[in-house]
Order: sequence, then structure tokens, then C-alpha cells
Amino acid sequence: MKNIFSTFVMVFTCMHFSPVLAQVHERTIDEIKQESILRAEKGAYPLGGLSPQDVVEALSYIQTRDRDDWAAGFGRVAEKYMKIGNQSSDPKAAGEAYKRAWRLYYFAQWPVPNSEGKKQAYKNALDAYAKYSKTLDNPMKVVEIPFEGKVIHAYVRLPKNAAGPVPMVLAISGLDSRKETVAESYSQILDKGVGYLAVDSPGTGQAPVKVGPGAGRMFSAILDYMALQPEMDKTRIVVSGVSFGGYWAADLAFREKSRILGSVAQSPPVDEFFQPKFLYNNTLGNREYLFDLAPAFINVFEGASNVNDLAKLMPRMSLKTQGLLDKPSSTMLVVTGVKDTQVPISDIELLMRSGDVPKDAWINPQGGHLGRQLKGWTDPVIFKEVIIPWELRLIEASKKQ
Repeated sequence: MKNIFSTFVMVFTCMHFSPVLAQVHERTIDEIKQESILRAEKGAYPLGGLSPQDVVEALSYIQTRDRDDWAAGFGRVAEKYMKIGNQSSDPKAAGEAYKRAWRLYYFAQWPVPNSEGKKQAYKNALDAYAKYSKTLDNPMKVVEIPFEGKVIHAYVRLPKNAAGPVPMVLAISGLDSRKETVAESYSQILDKGVGYLAVDSPGTGQAPVKVGPGAGRMFSAILDYMALQPEMDKTRIVVSGVSFGGYWAADLAFREKSRILGSVAQSPPVDEFFQPKFLYNNTLGNREYLFDLAPAFINVFEGASNVNDLAKLMPRMSLKTQGLLDKPSSTMLVVTGVKDTQVPISDIELLMRSGDVPKDAWINPQGGHLGRQLKGWTDPVIFKEVIIPWELRLIEASKKQ
């Protein structure tokens, strides 16, 4: 039998969270189609950069919530663009085709590659992105950083004609974004004289470890690597993370204070998010998320095979439980929306009160997760108007110190 999305889960009620069977109201396939088209038309996450026409075509091939059915529908449209790219003699036209194919394959495996079809879609996405990156005027370097007998795969891009070591952004993907998506977001910083290293967060993409206590050590290994690269200014490294990547950005603001200039955390989970009550009452069936938020978390946590496992494993990841919030921290920019249903605003307030230095906050009173809105404050706009300017000001100010 094919792997069908579960609509029934165990939820906890009462003070002691005794398990009872209840229905979680995940979107039906028809609701997913309707919402996907709406978001594609608005350029909203997770369909930013996708053509609404391509989305409509892909959805016409999908009849169920079966994961492989989803992957096949979007993969079918992506294949057309791969053929166009492969047959084109114009590098620019080929690059555009590969980029469209990558975005479609990425969405084919969304939110995580947790079926055979989605795993293949993810492999295809990597291939399409690799071909697209080779058509860029400013080449992207693929690096493999040794890590505990494995490797950390990362993308590095530096400004053209950089003279001497350049300031860097260590860009960390979220639960369902990938190093490819954050690399695209940060491509606009290159002409400001800043480079980036983009990496998958634990449990996602090609990361060598899953989420668990101590998983952040992979970022320490990355900072070790960056410190040895003569083209990178190790004294001016800014960490940036989106959503669950924001958690790691916040974590690094405390653990690696001495090695980073600052940290940008978008809607970072901190404490309440990791508690069973929030998991069962807010994460399961979350409709701000397009679909399958809880299954995505199950996929990235070490030792998790169901929601009850998550309830046992997640509390250990609280930054408060780990005793980090009372320690010195780097300066931070914290970005969120008051209407964020995926990460509680209480976590943002707790983070803002922690550490030993003032922090900056950009909080959209009408925004949801990451501060985004369907109109106006989309992800690209927040990156361009809020995050990158803050990073540039921080880097510029460091020259005067």
C-alpha cells in the first residue's frame, strides 16, 4: 500500500497530557490545490518563484495526498524544463530552464523527502540546481567539509574580483527550505562586497546529522573551516537562519559568540515551541503551513518515528532547558510576525530578554511565520528590505571598531 498522509494522530489533553485519539484537520488534496494556486499567484511561501501556470499543470496530475503522487505531478512538469535546458545552446536560456526545473523538483519533494518518490525528486532537484549554478556569471563553489567521518556539503559564493578576505554570511536553511533556497536569497548580497556559505540545517537536505542535542557542532566545524580560508574574513562572519534554521542561528549567538559578528534569527523556536502542549495543540494540523508540518519534524529528529516520539525528544532542544539563555551572546536581529502560529511569540519575547547585549527586532503586527504576509511582506521583500540591510550595517560598523 502506498504511503498515505495520516489524518489521525494521538493528541494530549489535560495537565498530564493523557493520550486520546482525535482528528487533526489537515487540508484535503482539493484544499491543498486551492491554497497552492493562491500562494503561487502571490509569490508566497513555499511557492515563491514558481510559475502559477506550472503549478496549475502539476496539480492537474495529482489526485490524492499520496506523497509519491505529489512528487510525480511536479516532477512531470520539471522534466520539461530539464529537457529544454539540456537541448539549449544558449547558456542563459539553459540556466533559466534549469532554475525552473530545480524549483519544481524542490516543491515535488516538499516539505521533506519522506517517500521514495520524494527522495528521487530531491536528487533531481540537486542535479537541476548544479546545472543551473554552472551557468552563473559568478561561479558557485561546492565544498565538502570533513565532519566526523562524513562531510558537510555547502555552497560558497564570493563577490566578483574580491580583493583580500571578504565578510561572510553563514546561511542556514530551515525545516523545509534547503541550502539551495537560502543560496538564492543571499545571491543579492554579493554585489555589496559580502560572500556567503549556504548549508542545510541538521536533519535536512544533505546534512550529516539529524536534530538532537549537540547537533549544532556541525556549525562549529563550519566555522573552523571558514577560519582557515584566506579569502574569508573570519572576524566578520554573520550567521543567518530561517525558521528552524533560526533556532540554530540563535543557538550559535550564544555558543559561538566569540567567533561571529552577529546573528539573524527568523521566527526561531526557543522554548515553548518544544513543549508537548504546543506540539499537540499548535504544530499538528497547522494550517498556516501548507501541509504536513508534524511529519516534517518527525523526518528531521534523530530517533523520531511518530508524534509521540517528538513529544519526548523535543523538550531537550529548548535553549532555556540547555541553560544558554543566561549566557553572553552576540548581537542579534530577531524577525517574526505577531500572527505566527508555528512559533509562539512568547519564544521571541524570551529570546529578546536573554543574553547580555541589546538586540534588534523586526516584528510585523500583521505578519505570520517569519513575519511574512501574502501581500507586501513576502520572503524576498523581508530579505531585501530588512535582513540584508541590517547585516550590511553590522559589517560596516565593524570596520570602525
